[in-house]
This record gives sequence, structure tokens and C-alpha cells, in this order.
Amino acid sequence: MILRLALGSLIARATTVGMTILAIALSVALFLGVEKVRTGAKASFADTISGTDLIVGARSGSVQLLLYSVFRIGNATNNLTWSSYQDVASRPEIAWIVPISLGDSHKQFRVMGTTPEFFNRYKYRSGQSIEFADGKNMSDLFDTVIGADVAATLNYHVGDPIVVAHGLASFTEHKDQPFKISGILNKTGTPVDRTVIVGLRAIEAIHVDWQEGAQVQGQTTPIDVIRKMKLQPKAVTAALVGIENRLQVFGLQRAINKYNKEPLLAILPGVALQELWQIIGIAEVALIGVSAMVVITALIGMMAMIFSSLNERRREMAIFRAMGARPRVILGMLILEAAVIATIGAILGLALMYLGVYIAQPIIDAEFGLWLPSKAPTLNEFLVLAAVIIASIIASVLPALRAYRLSLADGMLVRI
Repeated sequence: MILRLALGSLIARATTVGMTILAIALSVALFLGVEKVRTGAKASFADTISGTDLIVGARSGSVQLLLYSVFRIGNATNNLTWSSYQDVASRPEIAWIVPISLGDSHKQFRVMGTTPEFFNRYKYRSGQSIEFADGKNMSDLFDTVIGADVAATLNYHVGDPIVVAHGLASFTEHKDQPFKISGILNKTGTPVDRTVIVGLRAIEAIHVDWQEGAQVQGQTTPIDVIRKMKLQPKAVTAALVGIENRLQVFGLQRAINKYNKEPLLAILPGVALQELWQIIGIAEVALIGVSAMVVITALIGMMAMIFSSLNERRREMAIFRAMGARPRVILGMLILEAAVIATIGAILGLALMYLGVYIAQPIIDAEFGLWLPSKAPTLNEFLVLAAVIIASIIASVLPALRAYRLSLADGMLVRI
């Protein structure tokens, strides 16, 4: 009976109730969406590099080394000299090591110099390997492999030429030494998608006629001559390292950090990621807090709606009392109305959130490299919905008690 009365009352006030449901739905969608982005961002960052035990670079900060070597964010304060790199590479604990060299760009995309082994050793998302969507690995000195986002944004295809610019924000290009695209990688959802990959020797080749960051005036070495050069790098930006035995990782890390020929830093990617999340943890809490306040505001709005409708519904309550309805029926009806509104709003909010994720997923992936999983609703999301419904019931108790008292007074007036 109470449910029938509550539903009838809600249908009679469809416009007001609909607006309240929409407000709750949008607030729930916002709260769940923020949580989805937060967990998705964590997962995307954590899945960016897998199977790499250490990252070695010039001594700076662990987060800074992680950001510029893996995420292509920021710049290195110094480089790792080639002799030091060879010393590290010769250590018996190391199973494999891949050097990377950063500094140049192509139309706002980072250019990374490395060795062909990078394509075999770099892993992401729990051990997945990068694969070619088209073409093949680099075989010529001036071959390049580009990420999926580079190809899509610039509409590049295998065989197209690429001219690398000196530095990240430079208008000086290495026009006399163009590269040719030999391969395009599959989408990975990592910074590799936004990277132009060339050989480590090619980085040296395009800087043969450069000294101290500037091209030597009037000096242009023919490409045929460059191809015959040794082209050994003087320094690299960082190195990705795999260990023979994981139990040796901390000992190797200490040995590299105490290297006496130059100040080096070896970091564990997972530990550095945890430090990164600790740094931005305050922003996370603030974002969640703002979203929670939006939900609370929507629930307060629902309570205000119930309060504002009480005077208009006094005649309705009096009729119920005259027909024999007890005050607790009035109390239960208003609480049930709030529960129905919150339940519909919460479920609608969950649906809106997943619809938004489905629409925004490719956009966020392309723009920010964050992969938001669109899995089935999790237990935490259902707990949030339950919390919203329980909070709405609690919020409706005060106006329900007021209606209870009004119905008692109006009931006595009806009897007279």
C-alpha cells in the first residue's frame, strides 16, 4: 500500500521529481567518473612499463628520471656518459640493457634514439610486447619507427619522409638528413604511441655537423661519408635494465648509486610510481572531496524539495488521515519516496558514467594516453550507490518527521 501511494505521489509531481532524479544522477556520475579516471590513470601509469627492473640515468630525482625516461615529460638535467653506460652494462647482474637518447622532436612529438633491442625488451600492461601495425623494424641508418598517435595525427604511412627538428621547441631542422618511415606501431596506450623512434647511431649522425647545440656554419658532411663513420654516442639520456636474478636488484641499485666516476641514479619503476602518486595524492583527495560535496548537495536539494512540498501536500496528507491512514504510513511514504528517487538517480548516474566513459575513452586515450577500462560495475561502485541511497533515506527523515507531526495535527482537525 505504502509503495503504491509513494509511486502515485511521485508520478503526480513528475517534473519536480524528474529534476531531482537528474541532479542525483549527474552528481553520482561525476563522483564515479572521477573515481574511474583516478583508478584508470593509476593503472595506465603503472602499466606503461613492465618487466624493467631498473632505470638508470644521471643523478636527479627518482620521479623526474621516471617522467622523462618513460613518460617523455620534462627534460634530463644531465646525461649518462657512454663510458659509464658501458661500465653499467658490463656488470654480471644485468641480463639486458637498452639505452635511450632524448632531446630532439618532430612536430611536437618526441624523438627517441635507441637500439633495435628496445622493441623486444620494452613491455607494457603486464608483459605485452609492442607490435607493428605496418612495415618493419629499422634496418637502415636513417629508418624510423613511429607510434600510432604520430601516424594518425600527421597522416603518415610507411615510406614517408620525416625531418627531425633540433631540440624540443626549435625551428632548426636536420633537413639535410631526412628519415624514412620503416614501420608504424600498434596502439599501446603508452607514451610510445606519441614517439618517433630512430637508431642511436642516427642521433649521432644528424649531429655530426653540430657543436654545442648549434650547427657549424658552412659545414655539411655528405650522407655517404656519415654512413662510413663509427658514430658512437658520447652520452645517452637513460637506460632500461633487466636483471638476471630479481634478488640482486637492490644490490645493483646501491652499486650504481655509489658509482664513483660520475653521479648516477638507479630507480625501481614501481617505487618511483608510488612516490609520484604520493606527490599528487593531495590533489586526488581534493578531487574526490569536491565530487562527494556535489553528491551531498544533490541530496540536500532532494531534502529541500520534500520540505517545500509539505505545505502543498498538507491537504493530501489530511485526506490520507481521513481515510484511515496512520501517521507512520505518512512517515514511511515520504521515506520510501526519497529512497525511490535516490535509487533511480543512482542507477541512472551509473549508466551515465559508463556511457561517458565509452564516448570519452578513445579521446582521453589519444590526448592523454590514459586508458579507462570499461569493465562491468565493480563492488566499490555498488557500495557508492548503496551509500547514496542510505544517505537519501537519512536525509528524508527530518522532513518525514515534520510531515508526521503535520499529519497528526491535520488529522485531528479532520475529526473535528
